[in-house]
Amino acid sequence: MNKHTDPADLELFRTEVQDAQPLAPQDPEPYRRRPPPIPRPRPPTLPEDGGTTLSESEVETHEFLLFTRPGLQQRVLADLRRGAIEVGLEVDLHGLTVEVARRVLAEFLTECSHRRVRCARIIHGKGIRSSERQPVLKQKVNYWLRLHLEVLAFCSATRRDGGTGAVYVLLRNPNKARRQGP
Repeated sequence: MNKHTDPADLELFRTEVQDAQPLAPQDPEPYRRRPPPIPRPRPPTLPEDGGTTLSESEVETHEFLLFTRPGLQQRVLADLRRGAIEVGLEVDLHGLTVEVARRVLAEFLTECSHRRVRCARIIHGKGIRSSERQPVLKQKVNYWLRLHLEVLAFCSATRRDGGTGAVYVLLRNPNKARRQGP
């Protein structure tokens, strides 16, 4: 290739473009900000009207509690059962009435969501001092947690953290929830 254009080629080019009109200048496209993301609707916490397909009688409560939603990795569940996931918040329900415990639990789960807590501990007690000698709050917590869609899994705590009188609760990963769209 030669840096200099052949004069015959240059003349040919000029004759071809002599009738061309320059384009009119256009204003540049204005900068548009991306609209803010639409927040995902929060799932309802513990419906007050009882409008759920899960009935309390369907939930059995054993000495050791264990619940997982489909798709949870076995390694994550094993870490939860070992108490290897750091507990971000804790609430103590034992000694409360059922009505008060339900309200406190709903507020606690909302607070966990706002603080972006991944794992929480709920102390429900073993029910040794209850009038029925049955763990009333343990049964209720087992039922209530299943209704909350942010709860991925829960299991009885290790002995050092309360044993069968407490549960570890694994909540949806706040980082993944933020990245996913509506």
